[in-house]
Amino acid sequence: MTAGRTDQADSRTAPRRMPRWRADLRLGTRIAVMRAGGLALALRGDPVARLMHRPWRLDPYPTYARLRAEAAAAGGVTRSRTGIRAVATHEACTAVLRDRRFGVRLADGQMPFDPTDDAGSASGSDGHDPTDPGTALIEPIDLSLLALDPPDHARLRRLAQPTFAPKRLAQYRETARTVTARLLDDAAARGTFDLTADLAAPLPISVIAELLAIPDVDTPRFARWGRALGAALDGVRSVRHAHALSRATADLRALFADLVERRRAEPGEDVISQLVHALDAGTLTLDELVSLAQLLLVAGFETTTNLVGNAVRALHATGTWDDLVADPGLAAGAIEETLRFDPPVQLTARFAHEDVEIGGRALRKDSGVLVLLASAGRDPAAHPDPDRFDPRREQTTAHLAFSGGAHYCLGAALARLEGEVALEMLADRMPRLRPAGRIEPRVATVLRGPTRFPVRAD
Repeated sequence: MTAGRTDQADSRTAPRRMPRWRADLRLGTRIAVMRAGGLALALRGDPVARLMHRPWRLDPYPTYARLRAEAAAAGGVTRSRTGIRAVATHEACTAVLRDRRFGVRLADGQMPFDPTDDAGSASGSDGHDPTDPGTALIEPIDLSLLALDPPDHARLRRLAQPTFAPKRLAQYRETARTVTARLLDDAAARGTFDLTADLAAPLPISVIAELLAIPDVDTPRFARWGRALGAALDGVRSVRHAHALSRATADLRALFADLVERRRAEPGEDVISQLVHALDAGTLTLDELVSLAQLLLVAGFETTTNLVGNAVRALHATGTWDDLVADPGLAAGAIEETLRFDPPVQLTARFAHEDVEIGGRALRKDSGVLVLLASAGRDPAAHPDPDRFDPRREQTTAHLAFSGGAHYCLGAALARLEGEVALEMLADRMPRLRPAGRIEPRVATVLRGPTRFPVRAD
């Protein structure tokens, strides 16, 4: 009898899981309210809000120019009516990225947003259920290194570093050339094709799949995962996106959990085998391994896909495609100029771990700052004539397309390599390549690139 009463009491006090329809309704309402508030500020002229909304984010560079001008008058840091602070000049962006008093988490190590707030609060006893779309709005995906500060960041970075050693990069270059040749053969047979779907996306997926030794790669499926996870860098856009994100995350975890068991039974020379060794040695947890593998897959795919698309678009828009055709050796310069002129990753965020001062402006502990990487690339104080695309430009000042400081992109060399191979082989094998229809841009703020880019090669 006593046990029965205890069970009844436990059932009364245990948190009840919110029905799916109610969680969807709450999430949809919250997204709509946030979007409406942001759009209202954008319509009233707030530049940071405009970066998040159409039509301004389709071409964010005029907004960046305005923010740089405002920053110059405000000591380097501007404050939006959204409450968000931003740095837009090359000098201020570099200062924040390299300052060890800033991190990607709050000073106490917590994520910037509390997943137990609002929609996430009813998702479970700890308020955090990764399959609940309410939680996905707050903390959409754990991308390992991107969401960690020292010392954990340094520990995981050391484990991943051998993946990008020079000897391995030489191997990846051969893979990239082989894959690109095959993709261009298929595209040439059609005459008109989609540069994104038929080259820019499957190329990095194939290279990353070899890097991770993933068997039987389903390229369209990987592309869907990449789109869902990449879009989540802006936050969840809709209930539908939340469900797609949950499915992609679950599928990736299942894929890598299976690979861990395979590599434990039959280890090889691939990255997963190296990480499994670290797992068994106790220097890595299973969650960390899966998150790190997800990062290598998603970041490696999205960066190169957008980079290739942005480069080809810029070359044709500025009349410099023929220069590349005449000298395919310009591919490296064209990629570097694209990274400055129209980078695939437009911005990142940092949080002050103590009271700091940037450009004479005081920032309180835990203040968040948007670091506008793409704006820094167009800063005339760092890059002469910055709005002119020139593949022969001498890069006298380093761009920030791959971020900076402790979080400088680990896969920067691989992204450059894949982009150079794609441009070089396109120019050599398809010298008459030209746009063949409307280019459809990605609907995003953090990532920038075409989702559809029809071209003709004959």
